[in-house]
Amino acid sequence: MAPTPTERLKELGLTLPPPPTPAGTYRSVVVEGGHAYVSGQIPSIEGKILHPGIVGKNVDLPQAKEAAERAALQALSALTAELGSLDRVRRIVRVAVFVASATDFTKHADVGNGATELLIRVFGEDGRPARVSMGVASLPLGAPVEVELLAALR
Repeated sequence: MAPTPTERLKELGLTLPPPPTPAGTYRSVVVEGGHAYVSGQIPSIEGKILHPGIVGKNVDLPQAKEAAERAALQALSALTAELGSLDRVRRIVRVAVFVASATDFTKHADVGNGATELLIRVFGEDGRPARVSMGVASLPLGAPVEVELLAALR
């Protein structure tokens, strides 16, 4: 039998960060109709933005991918806090990766891989989602990326 997502996190040596606290008038996760919608998560460690700035200007591609992975971990933390266990997730359906990028930056999909590669490591093929990666002018608190996701539940 395949390991559960919780077991995979342990096998990978990954620890979920503390669950996020909404910074506005929204919920981190809304569960409806067998799905969990996770609000956009930005990459932070101990309350500080990981690699703040603009990708392609003062944040390089490896840093942006790392930030996308961290934001995806934040999303998994939000799911765990709402659902009680990450093992309630059947599959990751869709991921949106917003990249605060310079106007000439064109590797948004490579940044998005930082998030989806993590999800595949945790959920196996059930972590391979439909995805969009897009450039934006800026993100909250100077974050280089923001990740939102939709998960189907057991």
